[in-house]
Amino acid sequence: MIPTVTTDRLILRGARRDDFDAFADMLAADRTAYMGGPFDRAAAWRLFAMNLASWPLDGFGAWMITDRTTGAFLGDVGITHPIRFPEPELGWTLTGDAEGQGYATEAASAALDWYWTNTDADTVVSYITPGNTRSEALASKLGATLGPDAPLPDGETPAETAVYRHGRPA
Repeated sequence: MIPTVTTDRLILRGARRDDFDAFADMLAADRTAYMGGPFDRAAAWRLFAMNLASWPLDGFGAWMITDRTTGAFLGDVGITHPIRFPEPELGWTLTGDAEGQGYATEAASAALDWYWTNTDADTVVSYITPGNTRSEALASKLGATLGPDAPLPDGETPAETAVYRHGRPA
């Protein structure tokens, strides 16, 4: 069962099949280049399914971000641990229309709060492409610090990926 997390403006909930078109449209945008996109529908489906599979496999995963008032799809956020990642990662993606309104901060903060409450992990990372200034700023705003010696995802180099480490609050 995927928990639902509610914030002042958002609902983080498990994905439903009827979310897929909006999810695929979001991942087809050029703005997903920092995460390896744009993605075609087949690749988007694999990511959509991986996000769902994380919950029963790991006890954590990704949520769809929706507007609490309108129900509009705004993006996704979550903590996942794909096989090529050396440790769990907090990641986020927003639709173009949702950017710049504080939704990523609100959603990622809620995801972290859930993670700290429901796991015994001491840290989680965010893998960010250098130059993705919005994500770098968000990771820093969330209290993450750059970990230049942290292990990278399989096949990636420091020129391709920076590791931001989020620590459990005291």
